[in-house]
Amino acid sequence: MIPVKFDYTHAETVDEAIKLLQESGGEGKLIAGGHSLLPLMKFRLTEPGVLIDISRIDQLKEVKKEGDRMIVGALMTHNEASKHPLIKEHVPLLADTVRQIGDLQVRNRGTIGGNIAHADPAADLPAAAVVLEAEVIVQGEDGEETMGIDSFIIGPLITMLPENSIVTGISFAIPPAHTKSVYLKYFHPASGYPVIGVAAVAGVGADGNIDYIRVGITGVGDIAFRAESVEQTLLGQKPSKALIQQAAKLAAEEGEMGSDLFASAEYRENLCRVYTERALSSILL
Repeated sequence: MIPVKFDYTHAETVDEAIKLLQESGGEGKLIAGGHSLLPLMKFRLTEPGVLIDISRIDQLKEVKKEGDRMIVGALMTHNEASKHPLIKEHVPLLADTVRQIGDLQVRNRGTIGGNIAHADPAADLPAAAVVLEAEVIVQGEDGEETMGIDSFIIGPLITMLPENSIVTGISFAIPPAHTKSVYLKYFHPASGYPVIGVAAVAGVGADGNIDYIRVGITGVGDIAFRAESVEQTLLGQKPSKALIQQAAKLAAEEGEMGSDLFASAEYRENLCRVYTERALSSILL
């Protein structure tokens, strides 16, 4: 399909992008990679009057470590993030996750900030974001603010991004050095989106017991969620096949399972158990 007529402009700075949003009177949309926005425009599910291209804003492409957090610029592409030395060293889960997003064309153009701001319920990245306790850095008319990922994404394609504001970066917590991580997904055969995606970070202390555990699940419902029941069952325990199987049975407890022509809610609930067990076994056994 063909989108409705629109104007196009570009911004060289964040302040200019905010100004252009203000001048659009609510008709403006930001675009960088465009892999999420353009399909919606073609189906006329969104009809912006003007596209504001922010892909030239170099300050939004930076990656830096600040204390125990990794700050990733909103315009960092998935392919760049998968290869960045700081990300691979300190948050390998993020590199592992973005490496599995879409296909090569999507990874070459799609951005970290755009993925989070789009809030697609079937996206890969939110699983890692909830595990890494991501914070979304937003700049708007009143300055800069930071929102936790749980408060930023409130529903499918719905966020708390204020009007005339722009996501400038995502801050990820750096897990303890002794932990291991994995992102495991069941690809939808047509789209490549995760029917389920499980992100996990786990560490075993000197006493042989699990002293750090985070599990995030995406693709099965309206928003990604932390499988806290799984985490509580494992924390402080010595890892074993039986323990992981017991914990994985609780993987769907905190989520609401969706249903469509490809997979029923019951099937997705079972996938939560199966893929959580596989993910945890790969890093704990």
